[in-house]
Amino acid sequence: MKIIYNIGIFIFSALAHLVAPFNSKASLFVKGRKRWADKISAKIKSGDRTIWMHCASLGEFEQGRPVIEAIKKEIPEYKILLTFFSPSGYEIRKNYDSADCISYLPIDTPGNAAQFIDLVRPEFVIFVKYEFWNNYISALSSTGIPLYLISGIFRPGQHFFKWYGSFFRGMLRKFEKIFVQNQQSLDLLRGIGIQKVSLAGDTRFDRVVQIAGTARTIPKLEHFRGDEKLLLAGSSWWQDEEIIAKYINMFPMKMKWVFAPHEIDPANISRLEKLFKVKCVRFSENSEITVDARVLILDNIGMLSSAYRYANIAAIGGGFGKGIHNILEPACWGIPVMFGPKYKNFKEAVDLLSLGGAKSFVTFDDFKRILNLWLSDDKIFTNSAEMASKYVKGNAGATQIIIKEILQKDINMAGS
Repeated sequence: MKIIYNIGIFIFSALAHLVAPFNSKASLFVKGRKRWADKISAKIKSGDRTIWMHCASLGEFEQGRPVIEAIKKEIPEYKILLTFFSPSGYEIRKNYDSADCISYLPIDTPGNAAQFIDLVRPEFVIFVKYEFWNNYISALSSTGIPLYLISGIFRPGQHFFKWYGSFFRGMLRKFEKIFVQNQQSLDLLRGIGIQKVSLAGDTRFDRVVQIAGTARTIPKLEHFRGDEKLLLAGSSWWQDEEIIAKYINMFPMKMKWVFAPHEIDPANISRLEKLFKVKCVRFSENSEITVDARVLILDNIGMLSSAYRYANIAAIGGGFGKGIHNILEPACWGIPVMFGPKYKNFKEAVDLLSLGGAKSFVTFDDFKRILNLWLSDDKIFTNSAEMASKYVKGNAGATQIIIKEILQKDINMAGS
């Protein structure tokens, strides 16, 4: 199986190089990995005490971020190396100031893995959620460097739990400790003989609590809302937008409406604007938002998490595509959340639905029924809002569990 795995890695790398001239993401993937050793050695010197964290992409970074920042607070003299597999993570967070060096992860070949570990010589390593690269895992194991997985989540259909999964189970056995999000993951791992596993929870809860605590005020948005209620469509896609726009066009005066579309290119913003029969303004183009505007479009990146503080209800996009975007950010503010039907692989969505802090819609009639219920019944709305807030705050704390155990594993580090 190891030979097949390495052949698969070779084929993947070759295909990325072939596609790169014709695909911008593949081009970043390939170019970003050129001269990786020189880039790392310019920031990580011989003798530095270094901690390496690896994230697949942006979502995993948000889970790893509270842990990085807790480590920097506890042991500021250590350097942090942060690696990404995907351009969508690296390109957005390549200037993150709590890491001393940020790099693409070199392709998982035996040679790259050995060279990378020899160059960095980390004190310990953290992989986030579900990154399993056999050559890196084997190189770390053979050199005795502790490897941890945080915010891990496992499902019965994964390779680890299949009859042919011994190769993949072998990777799991090389981790010093696996910190999982839920009881099902704990039970699945113990069921295949993985004993170095702890139920810690999901560090994303710590991250959204942290974000809410540092959210900035947005006077323009506060002015737009005025004394009315406000629905914020966060990370919206066209499927969500068309349903919400139909409701707005039928009942424009029910509340104010803000859209933060997932794609903010000019063509998509223009398409979105054409959906509305009421006055719509862009955040970037209006220093003074007129009182008669009913819809505001946030045509920028980085404002959404703070914007939720002004909302009464959130509709989160992605539920008609690959899966919903972050519902914890609005829930943290005590905002009831709604989203499309593709949510079943998202534990937080399933949990919030069962608690009453969220609702799912498929059709316009579903959306209309849910929104009208929350707007007309104060008791139901208040209960949904409270459940959303309690769920997030009640699940915070994973970061401290993880940090406490990892730093106490090594006597030298715990005493440093």
